[in-house]
Amino acid sequence: MTTKDAFTPDEWKVVLQGPPAAGLIVLTAAHGGTFRETVAMSKAYVEARSEHGKSELLDEIVSAKPEMEHARYHSPDELKQHGLSQLHDAVALLEGKATAEETDDYRRFVITLANKVAAAHREHGQAVSPAEADAVQEITAALGSTAS
Repeated sequence: MTTKDAFTPDEWKVVLQGPPAAGLIVLTAAHGGTFRETVAMSKAYVEARSEHGKSELLDEIVSAKPEMEHARYHSPDELKQHGLSQLHDAVALLEGKATAEETDDYRRFVITLANKVAAAHREHGQAVSPAEADAVQEITAALGSTAS
């Protein structure tokens, strides 16, 4: 089992910031629902914590407080581009240091979180807006995964 100790502090920061980056990408994809979408992101962490023991690496990731330096971005597009790059980098780190199963668990967690944020607030009568659906697809592509 891979643990936090397999990563340098900077590498670990990249891995930890991936899930909240995905949530913020979806949150900023469409207007409205910021509170509900933020709560949905928190719930995704709580639900993942309830599955404690399946993956020691994922346990360490979801037990850390989600943090993202969103204030430094000048636009939602800049946040999205940085976040997608960060997700790609996180998976590359995991592929080099973690098992394939642990890397897939990370991908699934991030995609689940993104989908929960997308579905947290109805946009123009739709459960998930086209912009949010596009954001989830971009996140999935950045993770190198086709499963959603």
